Amino acid sequence: MKPPLLDRINGGDVLVADGAMGTLLFQRGLEPGACPEAFNLSNPEILQDIARNYLDAGADIIQTNTFGGSSVKLGDYGLEDQTEAINEAAVISVRKTVGDTAYVSGSCGPSGKMLKPYGDADPDDLSRGFFRQNSALIAAGADVICVETMTDLKEATLAIEAAKTASPQTPVMATMTFDETPRGFFTIMGVSITEAAEGLQVAGADIIGSNCGNGIDNMIEIARQLKQTSALPLIIQSNAGIPRMEGRELAYDEVPALFGEKTEELIQAGVSIVGGCCGTTPEHISAIRSAASMHVKAVKPVLD
Repeated sequence: MKPPLLDRINGGDVLVADGAMGTLLFQRGLEPGACPEAFNLSNPEILQDIARNYLDAGADIIQTNTFGGSSVKLGDYGLEDQTEAINEAAVISVRKTVGDTAYVSGSCGPSGKMLKPYGDADPDDLSRGFFRQNSALIAAGADVICVETMTDLKEATLAIEAAKTASPQTPVMATMTFDETPRGFFTIMGVSITEAAEGLQVAGADIIGSNCGNGIDNMIEIARQLKQTSALPLIIQSNAGIPRMEGRELAYDEVPALFGEKTEELIQAGVSIVGGCCGTTPEHISAIRSAASMHVKAVKPVLD
């Protein structure tokens, strides 16, 4: 039986997370505009194949296909009533593949709505949606919840609090997406790195960090600034560069070898979990694994 995730990190291990989900789903037949999470019920074998690819690449943490799995977001596709089934199926698909050899991370992304007063979304509605999602993920056996790609600290807080209400003992990772501006790094909602680090910790996150929106060089700087603000463990999942259109498809320029070279800089910046986001593949994760392997300590397994 594997040790608890936070024990590994607190013991000094550097863990490897997986890479892009959407990129691989599109390669496997997801149509633009379709609900990615519907695959959990209709094509579980595809999710198992993706999980196997990342596990074979050396990932310690494998995500579920539930980025848009809150009942509010699923409601956009008329699937609100299937919230529990969709999230449970996602965990089952990953667990069936990885068994007890990797941690299953329940992905919880933004609702796609804007909170009042800037939009018309009611905080209580979003909170209930996140609670339904995270309750289902945890009940199905997720080892950790990953509240990710957040730009609004208030929404991130609602998602973290919902996860902790569902299960106080389940670790929560929380990442925000920053844009580089002349004044520094901010989310599109104007949240600075310092505000994000402090706010995510107050909300109850056990691990904080950043994903999406940046290539790996920017992420190294973001990690350094996060570390200056917070003593919590860090997770960084970079895009494979900034996407560009190549014909009718998105292309990414940061190759796996670059990720391997830069992983050591992330680790030196204090990052405990390194993975990938948009455009990254199992090959990127394999390169990270090779670089991170020297930072894995001998951890005795917990016996049943």
